[in-house]
Amino acid sequence: MKYTTRQKAILLLSDGTIFYGKSIGIEGTTFGEVCFNTGMTGYQEIFTDPSYFGQIMVATNAHIGNYGVNAEDIEADQIMISGLVCKNFSFSHSRANSSGSLEDYFKKQNLVCISDVDTRALVSYIRDNGAMNAVISTDGKSIDELKALLAKVPDMKGLELASKVSTKEPYFVGQETATYKIAALDLGIKKNILRNLAKRDCYIKVFPFNATYEEMKAFNPDGFFLSNGPGDPDPLYGAIDIAKKILANDDPVFGICLGHQVLALANGISTYKMFNGHRGINHPVKNEITGKGEITSQNHGFAVNREELEKHPDLEITHLHINDGTVAGMRMKNKNCFSVQYHPEASPGPHDSSYLFDQFIDNINKAVKA
Repeated sequence: MKYTTRQKAILLLSDGTIFYGKSIGIEGTTFGEVCFNTGMTGYQEIFTDPSYFGQIMVATNAHIGNYGVNAEDIEADQIMISGLVCKNFSFSHSRANSSGSLEDYFKKQNLVCISDVDTRALVSYIRDNGAMNAVISTDGKSIDELKALLAKVPDMKGLELASKVSTKEPYFVGQETATYKIAALDLGIKKNILRNLAKRDCYIKVFPFNATYEEMKAFNPDGFFLSNGPGDPDPLYGAIDIAKKILANDDPVFGICLGHQVLALANGISTYKMFNGHRGINHPVKNEITGKGEITSQNHGFAVNREELEKHPDLEITHLHINDGTVAGMRMKNKNCFSVQYHPEASPGPHDSSYLFDQFIDNINKAVKA
């Protein structure tokens, strides 16, 4: 491999802290909320996860790009992160079914990346000081110029981002002759969620974030699904209204991540921005119903208020995050409704929680028989 000189690059945090590194060769300046993912694999799925829209990703794995990219390993049709921070960026790759390098993948979509950063020090700093806005610059802008630009970037709290990643028009997934019809609200839905539903004999119509309950109901679905997605759930008034009408009609409904938070808000339970959030593929969760533990894939910066949930007469906690006791799942006692804060489709990640899709189908079958 020939030696090449790479330009200097910087990561500036909103509190003024600076981390230095090198550009991988894509010039530019990019902004977002800095966060970190502890997954040791699955970087392409992470980069294309719509829930990461508006965020600068710090990869804790020391090597990124070493197995290239593959056309099948995507959760959306484009990269969703705002920028990447890593320790070692691999310009070469080795993988039997790789379709190209991560460098070329980034160049095609003009993703700004800074490497050769002390990511252990950076993650430790974020853990101590919390998530905050940041800027990556590889094009030589001055610190003062970057500070002025960064000051104009809105905070994630109160930011509605589902509209930025949702489909513009409805589309279908699965076989039209399938046993079950599912109306899915796209707040930033991952492709592997749709694969898991289709695998369970579902025909899914995916609706834009601004669809109405009446439009979704006109599909005559057997069940409703509220998807994951980026940003603060509080401004999603349309989605919350849909959730309220689903519950009023006692339609079977399953929510994941942002969809879980929307269902909580529809029940009058507040959400809050977490100090750091949960992002990785090794998060331990306890199923409060069975007593079993699950290793889960998680990606969220907001959570449901546990104290309010425990006081609600019609709701119960089904799953708790073992590390910090935050709500990881809930269900309604008087409605055909349940949701989780993590990703049972686990792409990337473990498959401990894939049973939740089967539970959704079971709920639909029970509703038909009732």
